[in-house]
Amino acid sequence: MKKISKLFAVLLTLILIGSTLTACGGGKKTKETANEDESTKTEENKDESSNGQSANNDEKVDEIYYLNFKPEIAEVYNEIAADYEAETGIKVKVVTAASGTYDQTLKSEIAKSDPPTIFQMNGPVGYQSWKDYCLDLKDTDLYNFLSDKSLAVREGDGIYGIPYVVEGYGIIYNNAIMEKYFALENKATDVTSMDQINNFATLKAVVDDMTANKDALGIKGVFASTSLGAGEQWRWQTHLANMPLYYEFNENTKFNNSILAGLAADEITFKYADNYRNIFDLYINNSSTQKGLLGSKTVNDSMAEFALGQAAMVQNGNWAWSQIKEVSGNVVAEEDIKFLPIYTGVAGEEKQGICVGTENCFAINSKVSPAKQQASIEFLEWLFSSEKGKDYVVNKLGFIAPFTTFEENEKPADPLAREVLAWMEKDVESVPWTFATFPSEDFKNYFGDALLEYVQGGKTWDDVVTIVKESWKSERAK
Repeated sequence: MKKISKLFAVLLTLILIGSTLTACGGGKKTKETANEDESTKTEENKDESSNGQSANNDEKVDEIYYLNFKPEIAEVYNEIAADYEAETGIKVKVVTAASGTYDQTLKSEIAKSDPPTIFQMNGPVGYQSWKDYCLDLKDTDLYNFLSDKSLAVREGDGIYGIPYVVEGYGIIYNNAIMEKYFALENKATDVTSMDQINNFATLKAVVDDMTANKDALGIKGVFASTSLGAGEQWRWQTHLANMPLYYEFNENTKFNNSILAGLAADEITFKYADNYRNIFDLYINNSSTQKGLLGSKTVNDSMAEFALGQAAMVQNGNWAWSQIKEVSGNVVAEEDIKFLPIYTGVAGEEKQGICVGTENCFAINSKVSPAKQQASIEFLEWLFSSEKGKDYVVNKLGFIAPFTTFEENEKPADPLAREVLAWMEKDVESVPWTFATFPSEDFKNYFGDALLEYVQGGKTWDDVVTIVKESWKSERAK
């Protein structure tokens, strides 16, 4: 009996020890699991916040801030902002940078205590400058709306810029004036329709002859003024400069497209400089304004000359329709406004189309609060998916928006937007916007200033070529 009691005591002790160990082990396991759950939850919240998808519920957003790039559509954005505020209660502050000053304006504004929550950048090149301020948008509806997701600015698995419009530019012409020329009995060419003008030689022959007959055609010049005033040179130092550098970079077999080749180019040969000079000289020698006065001309002057029928042609993009139609006394009918590619004399250019692409990508400021990030994303999604927003995009902004949210009957109705779509459907190759690879705004300005001095007689064409090559090299080295 004593032996049994002793054995019972030993067993009881072992059971108690085992229970104590189990309790301690169980407590430890519970604590670790709780820590893991909390850690996972924290990481999930962190990821959501970094993607702008989870707003701080304690922060009420009353205002977001959009820094606009294009002065010519500033008023439309003001209308959009007013409608959005009326519908949602959230104010959209719209600030528009002056022409040619966007980069410096963005640098100034983004450093303020109340910076832009939405800003624009010129594709992959702009992203290199602003990547520290770009939110990852891969999980947004805005990105999912893209019809061609390859257009987005990406790095690794992240999406940091959303292109919101495909645009095109070339030589805009008034077909009514061209038809008047084709009907002249004493014209010196045998060209009878615009379809026959598919290279520089033919274009030059027609333009020279139109200048000789400008009184009969009722025009001051074939081309509207080549605007070379400060801040007004972008059509030449950016858009026209795209042509020779596209052809140069396109010959680099190390890359599968001209943009990647341009980004990798520490130097340029400016191989197609003479082709640039071909078309630039054609503009200034057949202009509605004398060469000596071009330094004082603005883009608005140029577009007004075209709208008033004083010139038959003008280089610009599809966005120009909003300017042309608003000019008091405009005589250019919608059915007469057309696009022609910028021909420069390059071999095989008969298969060249107009310049199509985009440098307009929305970015969301990653430095503002998650609530403002989300509110900004929601505004852009509203603009490109709601009935009211899409109506603005199509009928007032005139965008060719690359989003699946637009039905066939919601696509642009303005004539130049239709022309871009028509040229994209032709059996020609569109010229990509290689100017996105240009090393800096300063490079463009050096180019533009050299062109002005060339026009005024202060520099030779060889001087211009040297400045372009040297400024590319120095700016790319910075």
